[in-house]
Amino acid sequence: MVAKRKKKYSTGEGAQFLTRKAALKKLQLSLNDFRRLCILKGIYPREPRNRKRAQKGHTGIKTLYHVKDIQFLLHEPIIWRLRDYKIFNKKVGRARALRDFEKLHKYLNNHPTLKLDHIVKERYPSFIDALRDLDDCLTLCFLFSTFPSLAHVPRDQSSLCRRLTLEFLHAVIEAKALRKVFISIKGYYYQADIKGQTVTWIVPHHFAFEPQQKSEVDFKIMATFVEFYTVMLGFVNYRLYHTLNLYYPPKFSSGNILDNEKILVDEDSFVAERVAALNFSLSKSVSEVAEDEIEIDNFSIDDADEKIAEIKLEAEKIKHLKILFKGLKFFLNREVPREPLVFIIRCFGGEVSWDKSLFVGSTFDENDESITHQIVDRPSMSNQYISRYYIQPQWIFDCVNAREILPVNRYFIGEILPPHLSPFIDKERDQQYIPPEEKALYDPSLLEEQHKKDKEIANSEEYDSVDSDEEAQLYLKSKDDNTKAKDDELESADEDQHNHSKKKPKLSVSTGKIDKEVAWEKSRQERQEYRLREKMVKKKHKKLYKSMMEGKKQRAKEIWLLRKKRRLHDEKQSIIQRKKTKADVETKNKK
Repeated sequence: MVAKRKKKYSTGEGAQFLTRKAALKKLQLSLNDFRRLCILKGIYPREPRNRKRAQKGHTGIKTLYHVKDIQFLLHEPIIWRLRDYKIFNKKVGRARALRDFEKLHKYLNNHPTLKLDHIVKERYPSFIDALRDLDDCLTLCFLFSTFPSLAHVPRDQSSLCRRLTLEFLHAVIEAKALRKVFISIKGYYYQADIKGQTVTWIVPHHFAFEPQQKSEVDFKIMATFVEFYTVMLGFVNYRLYHTLNLYYPPKFSSGNILDNEKILVDEDSFVAERVAALNFSLSKSVSEVAEDEIEIDNFSIDDADEKIAEIKLEAEKIKHLKILFKGLKFFLNREVPREPLVFIIRCFGGEVSWDKSLFVGSTFDENDESITHQIVDRPSMSNQYISRYYIQPQWIFDCVNAREILPVNRYFIGEILPPHLSPFIDKERDQQYIPPEEKALYDPSLLEEQHKKDKEIANSEEYDSVDSDEEAQLYLKSKDDNTKAKDDELESADEDQHNHSKKKPKLSVSTGKIDKEVAWEKSRQERQEYRLREKMVKKKHKKLYKSMMEGKKQRAKEIWLLRKKRRLHDEKQSIIQRKKTKADVETKNKK
């Protein structure tokens, strides 16, 4: 019996992939509903190994989905809810057209609702899984919390995002989980350590909303993501509050509520305003239990000693970081961004307040003598107190990243601030420009050298351009060593020739001599070996290797240009500083 011939594209990649049109036909959904369902379920188009086979011989580029993903969507209960929406819209449209207002009100009062709880449980079976995927969720929710009411972003959604994000900030404050902060042109970067998971998110700057063109941003798709993320963030907040023994939704202890405030406002608005202030500690459901210190076991293995020492050191640093601002009182001026500074200061144990007329929730006035620091972002102030420091906001961020209280003299009013370095960049990164300030941050000895160098330049009248490039210094040093080695080699060669010209000595045993390693010969040999290795690269990988080398050269060129730019900037600044000191000396002499 002859076996039946298989139909073309019935097996392999041809049977594994579906086009979007075929998927819509199979699911019997519109394109908008299909997009919404894919976003909620976390299903994305796939890239096949052989596109022609996957598209069953058709040319061009089509959006392809895996057959198993579409079959997975077939059993989703949300599909029936989406179909209910479709039926509901038809019924409402018909009742409105016939002016049957009785039926219209009946339909509108019993409209179908979409619940996403089961999808959150399905996508994130455990709490740790949800924390791992919290970065995008927080960034998008913080972004939507700043939006006004738009066509596809209703006011209820933006207000819900605002409430959930503020609740999350309170949880981070209570857990003292914040680790890194950074101010960027995009907004404020934050990184927290929650249950051993690193969570990083961005909070945008509070500027007036600028309307976008429809072609630039698709708010409808973003709103679908936010619809899922708000449910997910609600679950995360609930779990975080209960692990911290806090009430959810947040409550305040009776000590925070004054009698006159109780009369003036109702309870809901009072709680909402105090939550937004971020300046009050939340009431706990159970009496606070003292935190047990984590004890690290001592192992007898020699290899693990260094790692254990590093872990202990890091634990001590984090313990000190959690109480960095403990005992310090801060007062914020009007021009300073309130929310990020209050959040950071309270995360590290400090007390903070502001003017009562600016926002609710201030705890002490400006004339309080116990204030240690006042955050100011203006060139000068008429009234100043001797008992406090007047500093710029960057000091708070730099102290957190340095994990210590920095000297305030470089952050006074009107001072030119030091560079604000990002803590999110790996200090051991390769093929990237590292500024001297960042090198000094990781190596304190370099910082002392930089201060000495600055003093020398400031005091001297004549100076030479100093290149702070370590590689150039190493290159010159190696060059000197190479020249010395060459001279030594030539001298030894002359001696050998001179000795050879003499009468050959008798055979005898003599003590051995150590051969000196010639540096330039070694480098030449290494270059030759490198060229031989390059020739061993396979033909199919040569283009990739070539592009990698070109990229490496381009990065090296960029590093060189940035170092040159920095050197010229430092020289210019030193000239300006010297002129300034010279002018000051002349004015003093005239007086």
